[in-house]
Amino acid sequence: MPLQALIDDALAQTPPGRCVWVALSGGLDSALLLTLAAEACRRHPRPLYALHVHHGLQAAADGFEVHCRRLCSRLGVPLFVERVEVDLAAGQGLEGAARVARYAAFARRVAPGETLWLGQHRDDQAETFLLAALRGSGVRGLAGMPPARAWRGRALSRPLLVVSRASLEAEAARCGLAWVEDPSNADERLDRNYLRHTVLPGLATRWPHAAAALSRSAALAGEAEGLLGELAELDLERLGGEPARLSAVGLTAFSAARQRLLLRHACARLGLPSPPAARLATLLAQLASRRDAEVRVAWEGVEARVWRGWLYLLAPLPSLPEGWETRWNGEAPLITPLGTCNLGLSRAAAVSGPLLLRPRRGGERLHLASRGSRDLKRLLQELAVPPWERQRLLVAWWGATPVAVLDPVSERWLAVASGWRGESP
Repeated sequence: MPLQALIDDALAQTPPGRCVWVALSGGLDSALLLTLAAEACRRHPRPLYALHVHHGLQAAADGFEVHCRRLCSRLGVPLFVERVEVDLAAGQGLEGAARVARYAAFARRVAPGETLWLGQHRDDQAETFLLAALRGSGVRGLAGMPPARAWRGRALSRPLLVVSRASLEAEAARCGLAWVEDPSNADERLDRNYLRHTVLPGLATRWPHAAAALSRSAALAGEAEGLLGELAELDLERLGGEPARLSAVGLTAFSAARQRLLLRHACARLGLPSPPAARLATLLAQLASRRDAEVRVAWEGVEARVWRGWLYLLAPLPSLPEGWETRWNGEAPLITPLGTCNLGLSRAAAVSGPLLLRPRRGGERLHLASRGSRDLKRLLQELAVPPWERQRLLVAWWGATPVAVLDPVSERWLAVASGWRGESP
């Protein structure tokens, strides 16, 4: 299929009237993608914008931006430049840290509901497949880059993923298109560059269609990954359909492989990082713990807890600052270190003086309607409030009397004393 027809088809698959963005580095693939996109949008009117991420990692970076501005000026496409700081101390390596910064820039500029086109091509996919295989990745890693996917409410698409770099070069020559070459692409100390300049050309001397075959294998792995995702979703529905709270007993009824699949799927559904293999094995070994045990297994960006026969997956939350307390008039909003709550608290009888909110200290008792005086610790146990959530609860005091218990994270009153009324949005 001609490249222009490929782009026209990609444009037809985007929601009518929605903006299309092209991530423009200034290199061959993105420069050609923007050129073809501009032509498609002239024939099929659609708002089109280019987005250049200035990483600031090398002296040539300013030259990349200048080239992008010239290209966009010639094509009549508005260009937006995002300057980022790459966190090289984050332990992700240069390429990984740059990718994190780049995607953060995408999220800032591209609005939810809009489409972002990326310029990766078939040879890039072959490199990604080899890198994943050399790292011992499973099906998800071997699937490489998907042609299209939803990302934070936006649509990411790679219209050129089935096209070889040689074909892109031929089309660019036909169009008289100029592009810039990133000097760092020649540094074979970087794994991807070594594959690109040494390994893949060596493979091609014996298997001329090596890149196409590797890319096809990635596509087949992507198909298998999709089927596994469907299986995991069926298993999740069998356990209640709530990825943040899974039955430990239900999980143990599955094979070990399906347990691992389901937990990774649940993390993906929640937008949480997938567990490393060792952490996942540790967590699965804890599923049969005593009901009263408090199990915690953590990895970067995630806490997994097993309690009372349930497995909870959650992002770590900050603790309340030591000694924190605040006076409050009972009217919304209530600002806490864990978020702003649009809640109110009032009493039928007139009262004077503000309420005081502070963390639990132990020994509090609430006088509840029809139940009398209740120890807060036992009350929270009866309400099945997990222990780690109890550490972030706030108690509202009127004078020396506790009158309500608030969960500021879920923004709800857990208990309100007799004669008081908790107000929700």
